[in-house]
Amino acid sequence: MLCIKHPNTDPQFNLAAEEHVLKNIADDVFMLWRNEPSVIVGKHQNTLAEINLDFIREKQVKVVRRLSGGGAVFHDLGNLNFTFIMNGDEGNLVDFRKFTKPILDVLLKLGVEAKFEGRNDLTIEGKKFSGNAEHVYKNRVLHHGTLLFSSQMADLSEALKVNPLKYQDKAVKSVRSRVTNISEHLKQQMDVEAFRDLIMQHIIEVYPDCIAYDYSPTDLSTINNLRATKYSTWDWNFGYSPKYMLEKMVKTTGGNVEFHLNVEKGLISELKIYGDFFNKKDVAEIEKLLIGCPHDVDHVTEKLTAINFPDYFVNIPVEEFVPGMF
Repeated sequence: MLCIKHPNTDPQFNLAAEEHVLKNIADDVFMLWRNEPSVIVGKHQNTLAEINLDFIREKQVKVVRRLSGGGAVFHDLGNLNFTFIMNGDEGNLVDFRKFTKPILDVLLKLGVEAKFEGRNDLTIEGKKFSGNAEHVYKNRVLHHGTLLFSSQMADLSEALKVNPLKYQDKAVKSVRSRVTNISEHLKQQMDVEAFRDLIMQHIIEVYPDCIAYDYSPTDLSTINNLRATKYSTWDWNFGYSPKYMLEKMVKTTGGNVEFHLNVEKGLISELKIYGDFFNKKDVAEIEKLLIGCPHDVDHVTEKLTAINFPDYFVNIPVEEFVPGMF
């Protein structure tokens, strides 16, 4: 088994690295890695329905879609991620308990009684500290999980605070749980790097064939190319979202504006705007203008600032109008 402990904390790089290892390295692999503040959404989720867009934009938190299903999670440098990529027989690859057992064993050594609960969670005293997901590719399985060690819980809460009634779709929805940091339950103080090293040492004991592995120049070239062409793109992180409908009303200085829009493959396919605002020109022209536009704040803003917007919405600034569409 190859053991990788790479220092890169860019979430786009790290998710690209997982895909590269899964598809291009034949060995079994164990990886430990951390991300700078980011929200990682499941493959089958509507990204906008999982994030607090205002907070994400204000704090410049990266949003990245992963290969595996399941719900959205918040990462920061106080969160440790682990990945197993293993070969096996078709139909016998998915095993959440097998891949989380080493984590539970390490915590037991530290005097922490953690449990596997539900479909894919690890808990301490009924509070979740680890969510896990898996993705099968040919005869290989990718299992990865979060380990909240000393994360900023206020940021976690804000980044994932969304209005569940705003979006209507058939996408996978995240289930919010009461969460806790591992560090709060330790009898001895340690930082996240020391905890990471304990886990790696335990894996080496459990899998005696472990060999430390650093990405080669060829690996890094492939990973960075995948990062640039997939994991850093709007098309993958937002546009890949399933079809959805949004309904929202905002109060502006020029009156109330109500939006009804459908989005397919990340593009606005239908849009109707209602309200008690005043206008000089037919609002239907704005509706037509935005059909086919990516459902993205910057793209929509660019479209609206390129026209004489006050002709359509008197006394309503573009910056008050656009948030109603998200």
